[in-house]
Amino acid sequence: MTETKFTPRVFSGAQPSGNLHLGNYLGALRNWVRMQGSEFETIYCMVDLHAITVWQDPAELRRATRELCAGYIASGLDPEKSILINQSQVPEHAQLAWVFNCVARMGWMQRMTQFKDKAGKNAQNASLGLFAYPALMAADILVYHATHVPVGEDQKQHLELTRDIAIKFNHDFGVDFFPVTEPVIEGAATRVMSLRDGSKKMSKSDPSDASRINMTDDADTIAKKIRKAKTDPNALPSEANGLEERPEARNLVDIYAALSDQSVDQVLAQVGGKQFGEFKPMLADLAVAKLAPIATEMARLMNDQTEIDRILSRGSERAREITAPILRQTYDIIGMVPPVAL
Repeated sequence: MTETKFTPRVFSGAQPSGNLHLGNYLGALRNWVRMQGSEFETIYCMVDLHAITVWQDPAELRRATRELCAGYIASGLDPEKSILINQSQVPEHAQLAWVFNCVARMGWMQRMTQFKDKAGKNAQNASLGLFAYPALMAADILVYHATHVPVGEDQKQHLELTRDIAIKFNHDFGVDFFPVTEPVIEGAATRVMSLRDGSKKMSKSDPSDASRINMTDDADTIAKKIRKAKTDPNALPSEANGLEERPEARNLVDIYAALSDQSVDQVLAQVGGKQFGEFKPMLADLAVAKLAPIATEMARLMNDQTEIDRILSRGSERAREITAPILRQTYDIIGMVPPVAL
């Protein structure tokens, strides 16, 4: 069997669940921006079908989907350089997901730790979609023959399942049709922690708004949150090993390093010995310079939602130029009778 040469293509996405924050930006969006216009074709998705695995308020889901698209664009994703799509507007995602429901094994799905975390002790009342959505995630990726996926640590298991599904499909039908997708994990601060508790990941679900920097926060709010961020009484060290057992200090240095495109060691070479009373204003100025323009652009876009809808409509057209032929070939491989042209 001849090995297939796949087009280098990146796919990734985020749920439109509201409150994009600094962790989303440093852990994902900024890396996505860097990939566009490189050696990859890039496709970035608002995964609203994943969002409805738990109940959503319809009006809020629509608003959050548009806001997520605004966040993508304001962060630097160019609709001309990347394909920006709303998942539900590209029906091949859901169609291929059904095929993968029939390829994936129950034992694979039962090992998914995120289902256990989200369903908790009430798993019998969780939706079937919540249980099966890793197969949809695999379809999201493989319906584009994506070769690379930027992922956080919490999604690595799902990407491993995607690889398992591709391998099993190819083996079952004696083809080399779906690529075995590679993860891309990079960045100085891929895991941004809470500003109030350095042992917890920054999260939109934290009841304290002071725990996170939202991408919609204005300059004054950003600066205030950093000034009030939890720290310890000691001066900053000159080397990274001096941050061990100091989670809040480590978090702020990580954020500074990521926003300034430096390593932690480079930052500490500059600020080692400084107290937080001196370092926090430096971090606040940097964060405001980098993030406040994003909030301004998001607000502008949300005031022109017809432009967002136009971008998403055009994105779905471009996406289907890729996905429709791949789905047709999938159906042909598994023996589906092709439709008669009308």
